[in-house]
Amino acid sequence: MLRLLGRLKPYLWSVVATLALVLVQSLAELGLPTLMAGIIDHGVLGKNPAAIVSGGAWMLGVAVAGALASVAAAWVSARLAAGFGRDLRSAVFRRTTAMPVDHFRAFGAASLITRTTNDVTQVQSFVVMSLRMLAMAPLMAVGGLIMAFSLDAELALVLAVAVPVLVVGIVLLARRAVQFFRLVQRKIDRLNLVLRESLTGVRVIRAFDRQEFDAQRFQTANFDLADVSLKTQKLMALIMPGMMFIMSLTTIALVWFGGLRIVGGTLQVGGLMAFLQYATQILFSLMMMSMLFVFLPRAAVSAGRINEVLDSPEAPGANGGAEAGPLTAGGATIEFRNVTFRYPGAEQPALDAVSFTIKAGSVTALIGGTGSGKTTVLQLVARFHDASEGQVLVDGLDVTQWSRAALRRRLGLSAQKARLFSGTVADNLRWGDPQASTPALEAALEVSQAKEFVDALPERLEARIDKGGANLSGGQKQRLAIARVLVRRPAAALFDDSFSALDAKTDAALRSALRRRQDGSTVLVVAQRVATVRDADRIIVLDEGRVAGIGTHSQLLAACAVYQEIVASQEGREAQA
Repeated sequence: MLRLLGRLKPYLWSVVATLALVLVQSLAELGLPTLMAGIIDHGVLGKNPAAIVSGGAWMLGVAVAGALASVAAAWVSARLAAGFGRDLRSAVFRRTTAMPVDHFRAFGAASLITRTTNDVTQVQSFVVMSLRMLAMAPLMAVGGLIMAFSLDAELALVLAVAVPVLVVGIVLLARRAVQFFRLVQRKIDRLNLVLRESLTGVRVIRAFDRQEFDAQRFQTANFDLADVSLKTQKLMALIMPGMMFIMSLTTIALVWFGGLRIVGGTLQVGGLMAFLQYATQILFSLMMMSMLFVFLPRAAVSAGRINEVLDSPEAPGANGGAEAGPLTAGGATIEFRNVTFRYPGAEQPALDAVSFTIKAGSVTALIGGTGSGKTTVLQLVARFHDASEGQVLVDGLDVTQWSRAALRRRLGLSAQKARLFSGTVADNLRWGDPQASTPALEAALEVSQAKEFVDALPERLEARIDKGGANLSGGQKQRLAIARVLVRRPAAALFDDSFSALDAKTDAALRSALRRRQDGSTVLVVAQRVATVRDADRIIVLDEGRVAGIGTHSQLLAACAVYQEIVASQEGREAQA
């Protein structure tokens, strides 16, 4: 928590202003009982109207000053907390988008969403409360004790017994509450995960008629959260009644002993009323601190979860390394030198001693069975992972020596699952190049064979796309994802099974258009279909993480058994002739 509060430095003057205003408010409230005692003892009991008017005027002025200070403190602290929460969410989001893929998977998307929203809100709420309550409660408690002892030291001994009892009870309950709040946050993570899977996978759930099973999953997660939340609230519910009970006993004791002292002539009626108000202020200050203790455990748990994200490393190459200039035409050379890569926790390497060179401007295809390492090759080029052994080079420079931004600027990647964003067609295409002109978008659509269906949309480039491209077919989404890469005009265009949803005619037209482009980009295509790769300049065949063959379609048909098996399984024996 203290580490996150260190992020309040940019708001130091707001913190100082809030504390100053809270001090004015506290002094005003501490002065009111003494003024009231003077009115009663000297004005009412002394039958002195002038003292009543004078004391009343002072009370009104002090009350107005305290109220203005309270409103100003609330306004300043609210603005401060809102800015703090905004900056903290931005920091968590930036680190989330910059962390290595393995760390992202370890946290999970649902948990990261919770940490960026719910956890930050918990910390923000604690900040806005603590700036006022944490400053005001000790001032009121200490100031009230001083004023109470100044009025009657012997009667103040009653408070000396009540206050420690309250403090000990609050601390014991707060320590127990931390465990419950930590469990609550984990249950929220689980509920978010189930809900996210249910919403994103609704078509699969309906297709397999698993609505009841999915509803049961949600109910289980929902009831687990409700049960833990109920236990937490039961625990926290003990604080308020317990404190009110102790306050009531304290008030009875003060009235009893105070009455005896009035009868004995050592205390006046106005003094007893002032003493009761000071006692109330002290006990309510402790109640305010107890409210902070209600929020502190949950905020502390949330702060720990936020720090886990902020402490995660950035992906390699986030800063430093070779830089790239503006996007320009021309291809990149890609080379693998004896590369071995193993995913964390995997028994076998995904790639084992893989070596090959892809010439600038060439069209190269990767083919192989499921799990042969095709996608892993592209992820190593884009540096989503680093090779366990060997080197991956782009334009003769090891990818570990490139800055991440510069490397990615030279690459354009269309992943296995075409991911589109809510917005317009043009918005999605300009993810490739925010400065792309409309003619550039049109050209990319024509090459990707998406122009026909985009032209059929009522608003063409300004047509709306739902989240994830839900209002488009699989083939349409793939073609737009390919067009997004082409808009980027990368030195190397990487297509990870991006033609799988296309029919044979569209596939052939797209491959032909790619070869006719004049920008000289290197093209690396991962595919399952032989028809997609047969016209490539070179085909790299992978088998269980190793290179089984490299050559043209005809060369591999003649010399590579693995490729022959793939062709035979797809086209029949006659296709080998």
